[in-house]
Amino acid sequence: MLLLSSILGSLALCMEIAVALRPNSILDRAAPIAPIPEDALSEGPVVSRNGTQLPPYNTTYIFNQLIDHNNPSLGTFQQRYWHTYEWYETGPIILFTPGEANAAPYTGYLTNVTINGQIAQQQSGATIVLEHRFYGLSNPVPNLSGKNLKLHTIQQAIDDLEYFANTVVLPMPNGANLSPATAPWVLVGGSYSGALTNVFWAGYASSAVVEAILDYWGYFEPIRQFMPANCSADVEAVIAHVDEVFSGNDTTAIQVLKDNWGLGEMTHLDDVAGFRNNLWDWQSLSPTSGPGATFFDFCDALEVKNGVNAPASGWGLDHALTAWGSFWNETYLDFLCGGDDVVDCLGSYNPDSAVYTDIALDNAGRSWTWIVCNEVGFLQEGPPEDVPAIVTRLVQPPYDIRQCVLMFPDVFASSADVPMAAGVATVDKVYTGWNVSIDRLFFANGQRDPWREATVSADGVDVPSTDTQPIAIGDGFHCSDLSTASGNVDPTVRAVQTKALAFMKTWLAEWTPPSKSSKRDVPRARSSRLFRDGVA
Repeated sequence: MLLLSSILGSLALCMEIAVALRPNSILDRAAPIAPIPEDALSEGPVVSRNGTQLPPYNTTYIFNQLIDHNNPSLGTFQQRYWHTYEWYETGPIILFTPGEANAAPYTGYLTNVTINGQIAQQQSGATIVLEHRFYGLSNPVPNLSGKNLKLHTIQQAIDDLEYFANTVVLPMPNGANLSPATAPWVLVGGSYSGALTNVFWAGYASSAVVEAILDYWGYFEPIRQFMPANCSADVEAVIAHVDEVFSGNDTTAIQVLKDNWGLGEMTHLDDVAGFRNNLWDWQSLSPTSGPGATFFDFCDALEVKNGVNAPASGWGLDHALTAWGSFWNETYLDFLCGGDDVVDCLGSYNPDSAVYTDIALDNAGRSWTWIVCNEVGFLQEGPPEDVPAIVTRLVQPPYDIRQCVLMFPDVFASSADVPMAAGVATVDKVYTGWNVSIDRLFFANGQRDPWREATVSADGVDVPSTDTQPIAIGDGFHCSDLSTASGNVDPTVRAVQTKALAFMKTWLAEWTPPSKSSKRDVPRARSSRLFRDGVA
């Protein structure tokens, strides 16, 4: 939840957005980076290396950010940030934004239970968490109507990071003299929120989606490849059956299938067939997830019969269909909808739904959807016919593009007005997509990440790993490498983190203050490259 010479990486990050979202809405595809659990953070006061007690991690600071970097005369808005200098001596400034989410729960990313804090501790630096424009309480507008979102763009967000780094007076000793002209800055981003510009000396990009893709059916490929084989086999069988029945004219068979999932009252078959929710639960997993995780509960419901696990080929269509329906009716529908009417909960055609009409601030799903509709796409649909399908092929891009119109009727009169295709093409042209080439940028990816197919580690994409732009991939999921908390790190992920820390040590030792003729001083319009990171 989704940048370039920058890292504003995907807009898709690692947990589900903490707002009420309709499960069939494109809002659901944004996945912000997971906050660090409170029990992973050290207790007691924050103390610097010289023994000074510092403000608590959750102390909120305000930066006066430009509303429009192309028109500074419009003034500023208040952008929130959080900061600590507990390890600081004369080292780098580590800047991080959680991307498409209210940033208040992310103060754990100031600490050494994250890669951010590990870099700062190793290099005697300070850490910052900056809230992304149009998320949380960092808004230049009174509400999130479509017309108010015209300055909610990838480029404006990149410019925010540059302007912040060059202008902020940090609440620490000598805080007015720690710009990129006098100290090395390192940008850390996950998924959509990675952005590295010429202002930043080095970058760490976790699960960074560098290639914008409109029809992002590849989202489900890592899931299909790494989920239990028996579960994948049975899900494929059920989906093939659903697509066949829903594509036919047997109204009795269609009703039986709808009733199987407790969705008999729904009239739009694409809403019914589009129950990708059980597959989206994969994105909430981590290398330490086990029994009790929602995704594995789903697979167990299909594959454990009378205490016996199914073979790799699964139990077959009949059992899987019944078991999947029972799982929904007994637990999952209530988990999704909390007892609300299923048409209101899962339907996507009612223009009066609160999902479409709620324009209040701090609505991360709405802010993310604007970027989806205008710049990055990332619509998670059924695959082409020659690829095994674990989600319906009956849901294709027009299904989701239509929702852009319902979400922003003050801007889009019809699907033809939604500039998604043009926006995706522009993003990949301007920010170079998979052709990204940035010195001192470390890419960290996970084999099991559903966003892997938009990263430099996508199947069939040959981006070389070099000493100036290294790529490391572990067995993690989405942004798994951002957390370094003891006991929560898979050995392959730990190896990625160790490699990154070594590169940061080398790169930061090479830093020298830029001269006035330095290439790092080139104008913004010529210095931006993308490296997004989502997304939701």
